[in-house]
Amino acid sequence: MIILKSSREIDRMRSASLIVAEILIGLRSLVVPGISTWDLDYFAASMAVKRKAKCAFKGYHNYPSSLCCSPNDQVVHGIPNKNPLSDGDIVSLDFGVIYDDFYGDAAITLPVGVIKASAERLLKVTEESLYAGIEMVAPGNRLGDVSSAIQNYVESRGFSVVRDFVGHGIGRALHEEPQIPNYGVSGKGVKLRPGMVLAIEPMINEKSHEVRILDDNWTVVTCDGGLSAHFEHTVAVTESGYEILTRIN
Repeated sequence: MIILKSSREIDRMRSASLIVAEILIGLRSLVVPGISTWDLDYFAASMAVKRKAKCAFKGYHNYPSSLCCSPNDQVVHGIPNKNPLSDGDIVSLDFGVIYDDFYGDAAITLPVGVIKASAERLLKVTEESLYAGIEMVAPGNRLGDVSSAIQNYVESRGFSVVRDFVGHGIGRALHEEPQIPNYGVSGKGVKLRPGMVLAIEPMINEKSHEVRILDDNWTVVTCDGGLSAHFEHTVAVTESGYEILTRIN
């Protein structure tokens, strides 16, 4: 069942989402060669406490950390550790909070020091594909319009869309209906309505779309060792289009 949010509920989600956005901005300035993902996790958790928010991921299905940190060939759900990041790495940071009973959720992928031009292009295309999908969010459009826009943008530029993991509705629960694939057919799927709130999150691979889960039962990696990037926003469907709740204007 898809749960439509009232304007008051979207106000509360906006507050949660802005906390996520502020913390991701803080994390952006910390990502340099030599820092560990454990350090990044500690920062995110500490900032959430200061803002009187609860970290959404820690303990969720027994996930052990507050921040998902996925370097290089890790797609999503990487567990923070004390290994230092190196110059030339990329790292995806996925973070969410619960505040005033509602969730916010967003992700960015960042360069560590100086990265290869091919990695820069992967990050650029992945982030742009997120906005290509968001631009299709409007009352009366279909979920397939969002999915298709992401897929077409990515594949026309030579990258591949992860198919085993998708975006999701969000609200009082971290994962609500509908599921939001990053591939699909325009004109198909659920009709978008004001009050729907969507976590749109393309996960894009440098090479094949195929992925596997490591023995920790969390970390998802590319099967071929190629790089992967991930960007996400929490987006509300409005009467006239959309509002990105996890973006600070």
